[in-house]
Amino acid sequence: MTMVAITPAATDSPVPHVRKIGMADLRWALAEGWADFKEKRGDIVLVGFIYPLVGFVAAWFALNGALVPLLFPLIAGLSLLGPTVAVGFYELARRREQGLESSWSHFFDPWAGRGAKQLLLATLTLTLLFMAWLGTAWRMYQDSFGFSHDLTLAPFLTQMFTTTEGWQLIILGNLVGLGFAIVALASSVVTFPMLVDKKVHVGTAIATSFKASAHNPVTVGTWGLIVAALLVIGCIPLFVGLAVVLPVLGYATWHLYTRLVER
Repeated sequence: MTMVAITPAATDSPVPHVRKIGMADLRWALAEGWADFKEKRGDIVLVGFIYPLVGFVAAWFALNGALVPLLFPLIAGLSLLGPTVAVGFYELARRREQGLESSWSHFFDPWAGRGAKQLLLATLTLTLLFMAWLGTAWRMYQDSFGFSHDLTLAPFLTQMFTTTEGWQLIILGNLVGLGFAIVALASSVVTFPMLVDKKVHVGTAIATSFKASAHNPVTVGTWGLIVAALLVIGCIPLFVGLAVVLPVLGYATWHLYTRLVER
């Protein structure tokens, strides 16, 4: 798989030094993320609806017949692609940090700059992880209940919450999903901000992300729980809350990167 194939030896620069951080740094990063959002909110609220739109599309897709069992995996798995969606927020936070002009027009600058190819490779890595998660979730459901062409939402929910097989699948599915989430977090918490910040190979960025996670397992794990909790809160009002949650998390992740990695 791509993440296995990319190693520090395959990169064009050494992995930078990573710092040991604590809970105070997480609070600081969130506070800075909120400050960035308040300053840029007039421009960013509209862009923030990209993610809710993807959520609606995923829900519509999964509610069509045989794909109903993929509804929760699709919605939950979207968080795996969050770092890609947030690239523009990293750029805006970087520009604000450096005192540069920043508006919504700069949101897509990283995708047109010198690091675009590396960002695409990093996105491909997360996409492969996302597809692996969907494939695993689909196989687990089929092993438990078989395949149905005309399954609708109500029978599916009854199947999941009123049978032993359903509860076993819920528990096992969440454990497997947690494993995918841990890999995604460890491989991306630093990767995308670093690719926005400087010209490095994607392998260097991913290796740095794993190194930062290994040096700060509790802090990075707590950050993952905070991100997951805020995304759930943002999803509750029909995904609309993500228009605020995603920009704040995007900005905050940038600031967390500046604390984790020696620049």
